[in-house]
Amino acid sequence: MAQLHRFYYNGPLTENNAVSLDEASAKHIWQVLRMQSDDRIMVTDGRGHIAEGVIKTVERHQCDVVLGKVSFHPRKKHLLHLCVGFTKNNSRNEWLLEKAAELGVTSITPIAASRSEKVHFRQERWEKLLTSALLQSQQYYLPELSDTATIPELVKKFAHIEHRYMAHCIDDGEKKNLSELLIPSVETVIFIGPEGDFRYDEVSLCMAQGFKAVSLGEQRLRTETAAIAACAYFNMINDGKE
Repeated sequence: MAQLHRFYYNGPLTENNAVSLDEASAKHIWQVLRMQSDDRIMVTDGRGHIAEGVIKTVERHQCDVVLGKVSFHPRKKHLLHLCVGFTKNNSRNEWLLEKAAELGVTSITPIAASRSEKVHFRQERWEKLLTSALLQSQQYYLPELSDTATIPELVKKFAHIEHRYMAHCIDDGEKKNLSELLIPSVETVIFIGPEGDFRYDEVSLCMAQGFKAVSLGEQRLRTETAAIAACAYFNMINDGKE
């Protein structure tokens, strides 16, 4: 039996209630999928809930769906918070957002480090990218996209998390490969620097607050490549775990 198409609804999902999907979803259902009344789809809220729904009415700009049984999927223990220096190339930033979401990252925050590029934060567009990646990868939780933050702000925000790592290229002889340090089934924070890397004082600040310095291998990676490499390894070691 073919899997039902998934769609996102930004609101509560309640059994036997009708919800109206956004205009873009309605257009896709009507114009691309050519679905009709009584066809079935899946609806998720990106907060762990998902329901099978039956299309009540559909046209180019509107699609009303009556929800059936709603199920809830609790978050797993392996939460990954990615803090990364975005580049001045917006297409590379959007590629990073899409792929990180597909790999199940919990939250994404652009870092305002000394050498970071100024980020034109495109909240609405970027959230649409994350939503699309959520549906494509068939996950239950939409990644949290936070506004740009400084390193001291992020250190304070994640102070309660034990497993915190900072990837940098400073040759101080104290770094271990991230693959040696990541532990399955725990909440984790990873800092990835901007194209010009973190400064020594920024690294020192994080190390003094309990971060561990890590390497992502001998190759010099682009910022977005380094971020996705870290997300992919974290996803791999937690595959199938609660």
